[in-house]
Amino acid sequence: MNKNILDNFYETDKLESVPTRDGFGHGLVDAGTADERVVALCADLAESTRMQWFMEKFPGRYVELGVAEQNLATVGAGMAAAGKIPFIASYATFSPGRNNEQIRTTIALNKQPVKIVGSHAGVSVGPDGATHQALEDIGLMRMMPNMVVVNPCDAVEAEKATIAIAKTDDPTYLRLGRSKTPVFTNDKTPFEIGKAQIFFESENPTVGIIGSGSVLHNALLAAHELKKDGINISVMNLATIKPIDIDAVIKLAKKCEAIVTVEEHQIAGGMGSTIAECLAKNNPVPMEFIGVHDQFGQSGTPDELIKHYGMDKDSIITAVKKVIERKK
Repeated sequence: MNKNILDNFYETDKLESVPTRDGFGHGLVDAGTADERVVALCADLAESTRMQWFMEKFPGRYVELGVAEQNLATVGAGMAAAGKIPFIASYATFSPGRNNEQIRTTIALNKQPVKIVGSHAGVSVGPDGATHQALEDIGLMRMMPNMVVVNPCDAVEAEKATIAIAKTDDPTYLRLGRSKTPVFTNDKTPFEIGKAQIFFESENPTVGIIGSGSVLHNALLAAHELKKDGINISVMNLATIKPIDIDAVIKLAKKCEAIVTVEEHQIAGGMGSTIAECLAKNNPVPMEFIGVHDQFGQSGTPDELIKHYGMDKDSIITAVKKVIERKK
């Protein structure tokens, strides 16, 4: 692995913390500058989703739908049919949560290249509590035929992902977070839709960790600490959950013979389920799953909730040691 593709991820106190929604906001302006067909539609959350920056630069290409997520999807689909590249944004609990049927019928079924942006996903929304903490959205969208699902790990990758999906003809779901999270990738870190990347690898790894979203940083911290204890780990960033990079996942499973998945989402139907489905068919290995286990969220600080639901560094270390025991 090229050491230049990541900043010093283990020096957490030196890393800048930026919400992934900020990366999206910057990327949307970049995409709109590059292609005048890019338009932005929002459900009364332009400031929260960072669509405001696009609105300020391109007021004639911004449409405010108000609190009407079903209309958000259908108007976006119509604009795509007319040749535009629409980005539609709201909180993930409302889009794709509230308007799932409209996304299914008007966007996915017709394969319209609408880019669905679900912000404030996961328990790290914090004090807003269970009603606003989307934990089912990856499952909803990855089951949707024709839909691409992207979950960037930090603000830099979110900006790259936004620019990349603006250039495709596919309906796409982009998942974003509200809270500030460490920025540990940089301009040299590779990103390509549909391709996984190895972000950390010790010699002769015994466990492969596959992470998606901002909790990938906790996986990297766990791998760094485990290496000190003589446990060698390979950490994969799976930014694109659908289409999954089947070859990369199988290669990692064959190399390590045990897998731990890490995501800020329900275990059922999420990224871990995607990996399990892939390996059950192609290369079964012992697995452990880090995520939310059939529960709703609650109010608290992001760090408190990540720890409470077992998605922190220490929980990942415990899962790695558990899956090693299962290998014996």
